[in-house]
Amino acid sequence: MTELRLSTTAGRATLGVTVLASGMAFLDSTIVNVALPRLGEDLHAELSGLQWTVNAYTLVLAAFVLLGGAVGDKRGRRRTFLSGVAVFTVASICCALAPTIGLLIAARVAQGAGAALLLPGSLALLQVSFVPNERSRVIAIWSGLSGVATAAGPFLGGWLIDAWSWRAIFLLNVPLAAVVVLIGSRFLPESLNPEARHTRFDIAGAVLCAIGLGGLAYGLTAAPELGFASFAVWAGLVAGVVGLIAFVSVERRRGLPGVGIADREGRPRIVAMLPPVLFRDQTFALLTAYTIAVYAALGGLLFFVAIQLQTVAGFSALAAGVATLPMTLIMLVGSPRSAAMAARRGPRLQLVAGPVLCAAGTLALLAVGPETNYWLDVLPGAILFGLGMVAFVAPLTATVLAVVPDAYAGVASGTNNAAARAASLLAIAALPLLVGLAGAAYANPTAFNRGYHAALLWCAGALLAGAVIGAFVRPRRPS
Repeated sequence: MTELRLSTTAGRATLGVTVLASGMAFLDSTIVNVALPRLGEDLHAELSGLQWTVNAYTLVLAAFVLLGGAVGDKRGRRRTFLSGVAVFTVASICCALAPTIGLLIAARVAQGAGAALLLPGSLALLQVSFVPNERSRVIAIWSGLSGVATAAGPFLGGWLIDAWSWRAIFLLNVPLAAVVVLIGSRFLPESLNPEARHTRFDIAGAVLCAIGLGGLAYGLTAAPELGFASFAVWAGLVAGVVGLIAFVSVERRRGLPGVGIADREGRPRIVAMLPPVLFRDQTFALLTAYTIAVYAALGGLLFFVAIQLQTVAGFSALAAGVATLPMTLIMLVGSPRSAAMAARRGPRLQLVAGPVLCAAGTLALLAVGPETNYWLDVLPGAILFGLGMVAFVAPLTATVLAVVPDAYAGVASGTNNAAARAASLLAIAALPLLVGLAGAAYANPTAFNRGYHAALLWCAGALLAGAVIGAFVRPRRPS
């Protein structure tokens, strides 16, 4: 197996292309929110179309990211990573050229599939390719630079939208991907897990997860426009519930994750995508519930604030993107100190205080309205929310990894990441229904302003629920 060093050209190239590729995927999870009002107007979309523009990407990524990691382990991480970049790039071009909201949503589904292949591959390549004493440094650099890409999303997206068009935010991926493929094809080392040849992919689990989340998201998104008397709405909700129940049942039958274990017919065993054994640990189960609560609030807040700033407050796309930039910048600067503090004193205080600060920031953002002053009405809430994120994000990740055996670290981290994305997906689907928004309400300042205030109260409630859950977390290192 190749062992790279940062001092070598191959090492720097490997780090660079993995950061660039994962940065594209992270960028497209934040940049689109700023574009929603403009693309909705251009494509004559209803609010449900804007919801699915965000959720189609999140749904596929949440359902298939663990499967994408397994594909890389078995088929080759370099091959899978570059294939994911190619799929993501072609899908980005389709997004930019989409003439209707339906085709844009379909292209976003393909983007999510590409991201599900490249994201787990980027970290896996770093973990297995570098010498052991440089891995933590390399992954820290990857995390920091990927965070910069996430932070830059709203700002860069706003500038591109104002200067050219919302379509430019997708075309931006094309030159970045070309660099990744050209350099990656030359320098990325190939690797795989030899024992993975004894396993089969949990395709049924991934598909059932997608059906479950997708059915619920469709039913919740369609209900405001079609009404609960609609057969389509109920069909979606029932399919979602049945899909998730079947997913849990299938994963329970898969049993413990493992390799080289044959089934009763002598075939390689299918490894559980989401091993139920993880949830037998009460702390891990609580942390998953905590993740769902706080990331549902985060997803809902960012969706509503991006539209409120443009539709109601009259901000340009660039100004709306810059408005929330302090949240991410504070998190990038403060996360290392937060992680160190949690390591010294334990994470529970930060897991409680973080969502409380975020809830305070959410309530402060209720001031955003028709006569918004950025310095008085937006910045205080953005700062409070950013400080809250600093307090809990790094300790949450570290605690999730600390409460499971080392053998399950990868799947535990992936499960937590998928839970966060699924929570954001369902929050964006459900909140317009809960606050009475539908159709073209996102373009009506009076109607959207009313819904915005109600939605932020729901988000603040979810954050406080997360704080309560955090109070019961008692992390420990398993024996």
